[in-house]
This record gives sequence, C-alpha cells and structure tokens, in this order.
Amino acid sequence: MFNEEEYIERTVGAVRDVLHGMGADHEIVIVDDASSDRTGTLADELARRDARIRVLHHARNRSLGGALKTGFAAARKELVLYTDADMPFDLQVLPRAVGLLEHRGADLLIGYRLNRGAAGRRRALYTWGYNRLIRLLFGLQVRDVNFAFKLIRRRLLEGMALKSEGSFIDAELLLRARKAGARLVEIGVDYFPRTRGSSTLASPRVILGILRELLALRAELR
Repeated sequence: MFNEEEYIERTVGAVRDVLHGMGADHEIVIVDDASSDRTGTLADELARRDARIRVLHHARNRSLGGALKTGFAAARKELVLYTDADMPFDLQVLPRAVGLLEHRGADLLIGYRLNRGAAGRRRALYTWGYNRLIRLLFGLQVRDVNFAFKLIRRRLLEGMALKSEGSFIDAELLLRARKAGARLVEIGVDYFPRTRGSSTLASPRVILGILRELLALRAELR
C-alpha cells in the first residue's frame, strides 16, 4: 500500500471476511511502502486489533516490485495471495481459485480481467500492448500479465531470486516460475477499477521503468 488511507480499512475488512468464511488458517500481510498519509498508522491500528494482521513499513518508497518482495519474504503460510489495496476483483472468488489451484495441481494461479476495458480505452490499450510485448519477447502465453491477482505456493517463491523493483515484477515472477518448471493455471474474474485515490501504473515514469527492467533482465529470463 502507498497512500491508501481511503481504501485500507475497507480492503482489510473484506479480506478478513472472506478468509474467516473459508475457515482457513491465515495471515494478512500489509506492506506500507513509505506512505505519506495515514496508511501506516491505520495499518498499525488494524494489527493491534487482530494478531493475524502483520504490517511491514518501508523507510523509503520502493515501488511495486520492492513492496511485493518484502511481502513475499514475510509470508509464512502455504499459499500466498497477492493483490493491490484497491481490490481490483471480488475477493469472494478466492475459494474457487484455491479449489482450481488444488484440482489442477498447479503451483501458480493467474487472474485475468474479463472486462479489461472497464478502466478506459487508454488503459486497456496499454495492457493489450504490454501483454503482446511479453508474449513476443518471451513466448509467455498468459492473458493478463500485470493483473494484481496471483495465488502462489510459497515453496515456489522460496526458490526464486526476484530482482525487479518496479512494475516488471509481475512478468518476472511468471517467467521465473516457468523456468522453474511450475504449472500455471488461469482464472477469469470481473475487474473493478479504482474509485478512490490515484493509480500511477500507466504513467510514463512507470512505463519507462518497466522497459528498463525488461531490457536488463531479458537475457536471464528467456
């Protein structure tokens, strides 16, 4: 989370409700990526009220890749779900996702947006172009590389040395999983665009960062 004071309580409450409903042994890991608003304070308060919530604070902003690496390293349960603070999909799909992962004997489940155009034409075009680029350069046959819904077996994460500090982290995760011989499975979900705060994922700075990391890691990941 980065400056997500408008989302944090709603999001954590929704996650907690779904996990309680599943009767699953669980934890909720919040990575506060050096927020300048009340996100960190609110996260700490949630953790004081629920021992299953853990908060990790970055002293400086490390962007998506840095935040995910912190969260992955801290995860202690057998399955790790990664998503964003703005809840881009209905968390009620989680029991079905876990069932699909187990039924297929997969190591990593990837969510893809059924209604990709919901965030607007420009964002949909960026997403389409990026997916095509990853497919052309790496041959990765995945519908939605950067969607923030990935369910991963922790043993797979433990064998990875992820390097990306930015938004290339999603592609790197999938490509390293493929190199490790992991079995991947996909699930389609309805997409709910952000309604509070602002996203920087389609900004020129983020796009240039993705391209720089892609070029730096291309030979290693092919």
